[in-house]
Amino acid sequence: MTLRSSWTGEAVTIGSSPKYDRAWHRRASAISMTMGVAAAVLLGAYGGSAGAGASSAANLAPMTTGGSSNATGCATPRSSSTLTPTLAGHRRVVIVHLPNGYSGAGRVPLVLNMHGSGSTAAEQEAFTGMDATADAEGFIVAYPQALLPDRSGFDWNVPGVSRIGDRPVPKDAANDVDFLTRLVGILEQRYCIDPSRVYATGFSGGARISSQLACDASNTFAAVAPVSGLRHPTPCPATRPVPIIALHGTADPVDPYGGHGQAYWTYSVPQAAADWARQDRCSPSGTSHVGAGFTLVVYDGCGDGSAVELYSITGEGHEWPGGPPLRRKLTRVLGPQSSAVDADTTMWMFFAAHPLPPSVPAR
Repeated sequence: MTLRSSWTGEAVTIGSSPKYDRAWHRRASAISMTMGVAAAVLLGAYGGSAGAGASSAANLAPMTTGGSSNATGCATPRSSSTLTPTLAGHRRVVIVHLPNGYSGAGRVPLVLNMHGSGSTAAEQEAFTGMDATADAEGFIVAYPQALLPDRSGFDWNVPGVSRIGDRPVPKDAANDVDFLTRLVGILEQRYCIDPSRVYATGFSGGARISSQLACDASNTFAAVAPVSGLRHPTPCPATRPVPIIALHGTADPVDPYGGHGQAYWTYSVPQAAADWARQDRCSPSGTSHVGAGFTLVVYDGCGDGSAVELYSITGEGHEWPGGPPLRRKLTRVLGPQSSAVDADTTMWMFFAAHPLPPSVPAR
Protein backbone atom coordinates (compact mmCIF):
# COMPACT_ATOMS: atom_id res chain seq x y z
CA MET A 1 0.00 0.00 0.00
CA THR A 2 1.68 3.24 -1.15
CA LEU A 3 0.90 6.60 0.42
CA ARG A 4 2.41 10.06 0.05
CA SER A 5 4.01 11.83 2.96
CA SER A 6 2.08 15.00 3.72
CA TRP A 7 5.30 16.45 5.13
CA THR A 8 7.87 15.77 2.41
CA GLY A 9 5.68 14.83 -0.53
CA GLU A 10 7.62 11.61 -1.01
CA ALA A 11 5.84 8.35 -1.81
CA VAL A 12 6.28 5.67 0.85
CA THR A 13 5.16 2.06 1.10
CA ILE A 14 3.50 0.84 4.28
CA GLY A 15 5.06 -2.43 5.27
CA SER A 16 8.65 -1.64 4.28
CA SER A 17 11.12 -1.11 7.12
CA PRO A 18 14.89 -0.57 7.24
CA LYS A 19 17.23 -3.11 8.77
CA TYR A 20 17.99 -1.93 12.25
CA ASP A 21 20.70 -2.80 14.73
CA ARG A 22 19.87 -6.21 16.20
CA ALA A 23 22.09 -6.11 19.25
CA TRP A 24 18.93 -6.10 21.37
CA HIS A 25 18.45 -9.77 20.42
CA ARG A 26 21.18 -10.77 22.83
CA ARG A 27 19.26 -9.43 25.79
CA ALA A 28 15.84 -10.46 24.51
CA SER A 29 16.99 -14.08 24.30
CA ALA A 30 17.41 -14.11 28.07
CA ILE A 31 13.73 -13.29 28.74
CA SER A 32 11.86 -16.13 30.43
CA MET A 33 9.56 -18.05 28.14
CA THR A 34 6.74 -18.30 30.65
CA MET A 35 3.80 -16.01 29.96
CA GLY A 36 3.66 -14.96 33.59
CA VAL A 37 7.16 -13.53 33.56
CA ALA A 38 6.71 -12.12 30.07
CA ALA A 39 3.61 -10.21 31.14
CA ALA A 40 5.28 -9.10 34.36
CA VAL A 41 7.86 -7.11 32.40
CA LEU A 42 5.38 -6.37 29.58
CA LEU A 43 8.14 -7.73 27.40
CA GLY A 44 9.33 -4.22 26.78
CA ALA A 45 12.90 -5.37 27.37
CA TYR A 46 13.64 -6.06 23.71
CA GLY A 47 16.73 -3.88 23.55
CA GLY A 48 20.29 -4.55 24.46
CA SER A 49 22.37 -1.82 22.84
CA ALA A 50 22.40 1.87 23.53
CA GLY A 51 20.52 2.36 20.29
CA ALA A 52 21.32 4.09 17.03
CA GLY A 53 22.89 7.45 16.43
CA ALA A 54 25.09 9.43 18.80
CA SER A 55 23.10 8.63 21.95
CA SER A 56 25.87 7.12 24.04
CA ALA A 57 27.07 7.53 27.60
CA ALA A 58 29.94 9.62 26.28
CA ASN A 59 27.40 12.25 25.23
CA LEU A 60 25.83 12.51 28.68
CA ALA A 61 24.79 16.13 29.16
CA PRO A 62 23.48 16.90 32.67
CA MET A 63 21.00 19.74 32.87
CA THR A 64 18.45 21.17 35.25
CA THR A 65 15.19 22.95 34.60
CA GLY A 66 14.96 26.70 34.57
CA GLY A 67 13.96 29.60 32.42
CA SER A 68 10.87 30.11 30.33
CA SER A 69 9.47 27.53 27.97
CA ASN A 70 9.30 30.34 25.41
CA ALA A 71 13.09 30.37 25.19
CA THR A 72 14.40 28.54 22.13
CA GLY A 73 17.53 26.67 21.21
CA CYS A 74 17.60 27.93 17.62
CA ALA A 75 20.78 29.98 17.92
CA THR A 76 23.36 27.21 18.05
CA PRO A 77 23.28 23.74 16.44
CA ARG A 78 23.71 20.92 18.95
CA SER A 79 24.48 17.22 18.57
CA SER A 80 22.38 14.26 19.59
CA SER A 81 22.86 13.44 23.24
CA THR A 82 21.60 11.75 26.38
CA LEU A 83 20.20 14.34 28.78
CA THR A 84 19.68 14.01 32.52
CA PRO A 85 17.28 16.77 33.57
CA THR A 86 16.21 17.07 37.19
CA LEU A 87 12.51 17.73 37.67
CA ALA A 88 10.64 17.79 40.98
CA GLY A 89 13.72 16.39 42.66
CA HIS A 90 14.00 13.39 40.34
CA ARG A 91 16.92 12.81 37.97
CA ARG A 92 15.49 11.69 34.64
CA VAL A 93 17.05 10.24 31.49
CA VAL A 94 16.16 11.31 27.95
CA ILE A 95 17.87 10.20 24.74
CA VAL A 96 17.55 12.82 21.99
CA HIS A 97 18.21 12.03 18.34
CA LEU A 98 18.64 14.95 15.97
CA PRO A 99 17.90 14.28 12.30
CA ASN A 100 20.63 14.34 9.68
CA GLY A 101 21.16 17.88 8.51
CA TYR A 102 19.81 19.51 11.67
CA SER A 103 21.41 22.97 11.90
CA GLY A 104 19.30 24.91 14.37
CA ALA A 105 18.50 27.39 11.61
CA GLY A 106 14.81 26.49 11.42
CA ARG A 107 12.18 25.00 13.69
CA VAL A 108 11.54 21.28 13.34
CA PRO A 109 8.89 18.93 14.78
CA LEU A 110 9.44 16.88 17.96
CA VAL A 111 8.21 13.35 18.73
CA LEU A 112 8.37 11.89 22.25
CA ASN A 113 8.63 8.08 22.02
CA MET A 114 7.92 6.24 25.31
CA HIS A 115 9.12 2.72 26.08
CA GLY A 116 6.98 -0.14 27.39
CA SER A 117 6.80 -1.37 30.98
CA GLY A 118 10.00 -2.97 32.21
CA SER A 119 12.00 -1.37 29.40
CA THR A 120 14.29 1.64 28.94
CA ALA A 121 14.77 4.63 26.67
CA ALA A 122 17.74 3.00 24.92
CA GLU A 123 15.76 -0.17 24.28
CA GLN A 124 12.87 1.83 22.82
CA GLU A 125 15.24 3.61 20.47
CA ALA A 126 16.54 0.28 19.15
CA PHE A 127 13.16 -1.49 19.23
CA THR A 128 11.24 1.09 17.18
CA GLY A 129 14.02 2.18 14.80
CA MET A 130 12.45 5.63 14.70
CA ASP A 131 15.80 7.38 14.25
CA ALA A 132 15.76 6.34 10.59
CA THR A 133 12.34 7.91 10.02
CA ALA A 134 13.43 11.05 11.87
CA ASP A 135 16.43 11.32 9.54
CA ALA A 136 14.29 10.82 6.46
CA GLU A 137 11.53 13.24 7.49
CA GLY A 138 13.50 15.84 9.43
CA PHE A 139 12.10 15.70 12.97
CA ILE A 140 13.69 15.35 16.41
CA VAL A 141 12.80 12.19 18.31
CA ALA A 142 13.28 12.01 22.08
CA TYR A 143 13.14 8.81 24.13
CA PRO A 144 12.28 9.61 27.77
CA GLN A 145 12.76 7.00 30.49
CA ALA A 146 10.29 6.13 33.24
CA LEU A 147 11.27 6.02 36.91
CA LEU A 148 9.44 3.13 38.62
CA PRO A 149 11.92 0.20 38.82
CA ASP A 150 10.70 -3.00 37.15
CA ARG A 151 13.28 -5.79 36.86
CA SER A 152 15.93 -4.48 34.47
CA GLY A 153 13.80 -1.54 33.30
CA PHE A 154 11.20 0.93 34.42
CA ASP A 155 7.41 1.53 34.43
CA TRP A 156 5.44 4.71 33.80
CA ASN A 157 3.15 6.14 36.44
CA VAL A 158 -0.13 6.17 34.49
CA PRO A 159 -2.65 8.08 36.63
CA GLY A 160 -5.35 6.06 38.31
CA VAL A 161 -4.30 2.61 37.12
CA SER A 162 -2.20 -0.19 38.53
CA ARG A 163 0.94 -1.72 37.08
CA ILE A 164 1.46 -5.19 35.60
CA GLY A 165 0.17 -7.89 37.93
CA ASP A 166 -2.20 -5.37 39.57
CA ARG A 167 0.72 -3.93 41.55
CA PRO A 168 -0.09 -0.52 43.03
CA VAL A 169 1.88 2.58 42.13
CA PRO A 170 3.88 3.84 45.15
CA LYS A 171 2.30 6.90 46.76
CA ASP A 172 5.50 8.90 46.37
CA ALA A 173 5.93 8.04 42.66
CA ALA A 174 6.93 10.85 40.33
CA ASN A 175 4.20 12.46 38.24
CA ASP A 176 5.08 11.29 34.73
CA VAL A 177 2.41 13.34 32.97
CA ASP A 178 3.98 16.44 34.51
CA PHE A 179 7.48 15.20 33.62
CA LEU A 180 6.67 14.57 29.96
CA THR A 181 4.79 17.84 29.56
CA ARG A 182 7.58 19.88 31.18
CA LEU A 183 10.15 17.96 29.16
CA VAL A 184 8.79 19.56 26.00
CA GLY A 185 9.61 23.01 27.36
CA ILE A 186 13.10 21.89 28.36
CA LEU A 187 13.78 20.52 24.88
CA GLU A 188 12.44 23.72 23.32
CA GLN A 189 15.05 25.65 25.29
CA ARG A 190 17.83 23.39 24.01
CA TYR A 191 16.78 22.65 20.42
CA CYS A 192 15.02 24.51 17.64
CA ILE A 193 11.53 22.99 17.96
CA ASP A 194 8.26 24.12 16.45
CA PRO A 195 5.81 24.20 19.40
CA SER A 196 2.86 23.64 17.09
CA ARG A 197 4.30 20.29 15.93
CA VAL A 198 5.00 18.33 19.12
CA TYR A 199 3.73 14.73 19.17
CA ALA A 200 3.74 11.68 21.45
CA THR A 201 3.85 7.95 20.84
CA GLY A 202 4.73 4.90 22.88
CA PHE A 203 4.53 1.15 23.13
CA SER A 204 2.32 -0.77 25.58
CA GLY A 205 2.79 1.04 28.91
CA GLY A 206 4.25 3.91 26.87
CA ALA A 207 1.09 3.87 24.76
CA ARG A 208 -1.03 4.19 27.87
CA ILE A 209 0.92 7.20 29.11
CA SER A 210 0.73 8.79 25.64
CA SER A 211 -3.05 8.25 25.73
CA GLN A 212 -3.05 10.09 29.04
CA LEU A 213 -1.07 12.98 27.56
CA ALA A 214 -3.80 13.47 24.96
CA CYS A 215 -6.22 14.10 27.82
CA ASP A 216 -4.05 16.05 30.25
CA ALA A 217 -1.78 18.00 27.88
CA SER A 218 -3.89 18.59 24.79
CA ASN A 219 -2.47 22.10 24.30
CA THR A 220 1.08 20.72 24.24
CA PHE A 221 0.80 17.58 22.09
CA ALA A 222 -0.72 18.16 18.66
CA ALA A 223 -1.48 14.44 18.13
CA VAL A 224 -0.65 11.09 19.70
CA ALA A 225 -0.03 7.58 18.37
CA PRO A 226 -0.40 4.78 20.96
CA VAL A 227 1.01 1.44 19.77
CA SER A 228 -0.28 -1.75 21.42
CA GLY A 229 -1.89 0.18 24.25
CA LEU A 230 -4.57 2.71 23.25
CA ARG A 231 -6.79 3.80 26.15
CA HIS A 232 -9.37 6.55 26.62
CA PRO A 233 -8.75 7.75 30.18
CA THR A 234 -11.70 8.74 32.36
CA PRO A 235 -11.99 11.57 33.11
CA CYS A 236 -10.40 13.08 30.02
CA PRO A 237 -10.07 16.86 30.44
CA ALA A 238 -8.76 17.56 26.93
CA THR A 239 -9.58 21.14 25.97
CA ARG A 240 -9.78 20.40 22.25
CA PRO A 241 -10.33 17.46 19.88
CA VAL A 242 -6.99 15.60 19.80
CA PRO A 243 -6.01 13.66 16.65
CA ILE A 244 -5.41 10.00 17.54
CA ILE A 245 -3.82 7.25 15.45
CA ALA A 246 -3.49 3.83 17.08
CA LEU A 247 -1.94 0.55 15.94
CA HIS A 248 -2.66 -2.79 17.60
CA GLY A 249 -2.30 -6.46 16.74
CA THR A 250 -5.47 -8.55 16.78
CA ALA A 251 -3.56 -11.48 18.37
CA ASP A 252 -1.94 -9.48 21.19
CA PRO A 253 -1.77 -11.78 24.26
CA VAL A 254 -0.47 -9.10 26.66
CA ASP A 255 -2.94 -6.27 25.98
CA PRO A 256 -5.71 -8.25 24.24
CA TYR A 257 -7.33 -6.54 21.26
CA GLY A 258 -10.76 -7.51 22.57
CA GLY A 259 -10.10 -6.32 26.12
CA HIS A 260 -10.61 -8.51 29.24
CA GLY A 261 -6.93 -8.45 30.19
CA GLN A 262 -5.25 -7.31 33.38
CA ALA A 263 -6.72 -4.80 35.82
CA TYR A 264 -5.53 -1.87 33.71
CA TRP A 265 -6.89 -3.47 30.51
CA THR A 266 -10.65 -4.05 30.53
CA TYR A 267 -12.39 -2.72 27.40
CA SER A 268 -11.40 -3.44 23.79
CA VAL A 269 -9.16 -1.43 21.48
CA PRO A 270 -12.04 -0.66 19.06
CA GLN A 271 -14.03 0.62 22.04
CA ALA A 272 -11.15 2.90 23.01
CA ALA A 273 -11.04 4.29 19.46
CA ALA A 274 -14.81 4.81 19.44
CA ASP A 275 -14.60 6.62 22.77
CA TRP A 276 -11.95 8.95 21.37
CA ALA A 277 -14.09 9.53 18.28
CA ARG A 278 -16.98 10.54 20.51
CA GLN A 279 -14.74 12.87 22.51
CA ASP A 280 -13.37 14.43 19.30
CA ARG A 281 -16.93 14.99 18.01
CA CYS A 282 -16.38 12.71 15.01
CA SER A 283 -18.99 10.89 12.95
CA PRO A 284 -20.52 8.17 15.14
CA SER A 285 -19.44 5.28 12.93
CA GLY A 286 -16.04 4.76 11.37
CA THR A 287 -15.30 3.81 7.78
CA SER A 288 -13.34 0.59 7.29
CA HIS A 289 -10.60 0.15 4.72
CA VAL A 290 -9.19 -3.36 4.29
CA GLY A 291 -5.55 -3.66 3.26
CA ALA A 292 -3.10 -6.52 2.93
CA GLY A 293 -2.82 -7.78 6.50
CA PHE A 294 -4.61 -4.95 8.24
CA THR A 295 -7.89 -3.08 8.60
CA LEU A 296 -7.96 0.70 8.96
CA VAL A 297 -10.99 2.32 10.60
CA VAL A 298 -11.22 6.07 10.08
CA TYR A 299 -13.53 8.36 12.01
CA ASP A 300 -13.96 11.61 10.11
CA GLY A 301 -16.01 14.76 10.51
CA CYS A 302 -14.20 15.44 13.79
CA GLY A 303 -14.05 18.80 15.49
CA ASP A 304 -11.34 21.32 14.60
CA GLY A 305 -9.99 19.19 11.75
CA SER A 306 -9.09 16.34 14.09
CA ALA A 307 -9.21 12.65 13.17
CA VAL A 308 -9.25 9.23 14.84
CA GLU A 309 -7.69 6.26 13.03
CA LEU A 310 -7.23 2.67 14.18
CA TYR A 311 -4.94 0.21 12.38
CA SER A 312 -5.85 -3.35 13.38
CA ILE A 313 -2.95 -5.57 12.31
CA THR A 314 -4.34 -8.97 11.41
CA GLY A 315 -2.86 -11.77 13.51
CA GLU A 316 -0.05 -9.67 15.01
CA GLY A 317 0.89 -10.03 18.66
CA HIS A 318 2.38 -7.57 21.14
CA GLU A 319 4.97 -5.87 18.93
CA TRP A 320 5.81 -2.64 17.12
CA PRO A 321 4.28 -3.05 13.62
CA GLY A 322 6.94 -3.20 10.94
CA GLY A 323 9.68 -3.43 13.57
CA PRO A 324 12.77 -5.65 13.43
CA PRO A 325 12.19 -9.41 13.51
CA LEU A 326 12.07 -11.17 16.87
CA ARG A 327 13.36 -14.65 17.57
CA ARG A 328 10.85 -17.48 17.45
CA LYS A 329 11.01 -18.18 21.17
CA LEU A 330 9.82 -14.63 21.81
CA THR A 331 7.02 -14.67 19.26
CA ARG A 332 5.75 -17.86 20.90
CA VAL A 333 5.03 -15.65 23.91
CA LEU A 334 4.24 -12.32 22.27
CA GLY A 335 2.35 -13.64 19.28
CA PRO A 336 3.25 -13.45 15.58
CA GLN A 337 4.88 -10.41 14.00
CA SER A 338 3.65 -8.59 10.91
CA SER A 339 5.20 -6.18 8.42
CA ALA A 340 1.83 -5.22 6.93
CA VAL A 341 2.14 -1.71 8.38
CA ASP A 342 5.25 0.32 9.16
CA ALA A 343 4.30 2.09 12.38
CA ASP A 344 6.98 4.77 12.17
CA THR A 345 6.16 5.94 8.67
CA THR A 346 2.41 5.61 9.11
CA MET A 347 2.20 7.65 12.31
CA TRP A 348 4.59 10.28 10.96
CA MET A 349 2.34 10.97 7.97
CA PHE A 350 -0.57 11.34 10.40
CA PHE A 351 1.44 13.64 12.66
CA ALA A 352 2.59 15.81 9.77
CA ALA A 353 -1.02 16.35 8.72
CA HIS A 354 -2.10 17.44 12.22
CA PRO A 355 -0.22 20.36 13.78
CA LEU A 356 -1.80 22.25 16.66
CA PRO A 357 -4.57 24.45 15.31
CA PRO A 358 -3.94 28.24 15.38
CA SER A 359 -6.73 28.61 17.96
CA VAL A 360 -4.67 26.82 20.64
CA PRO A 361 -3.08 29.40 22.98
CA ALA A 362 0.70 29.66 22.86
CA ARG A 363 2.44 27.95 25.77
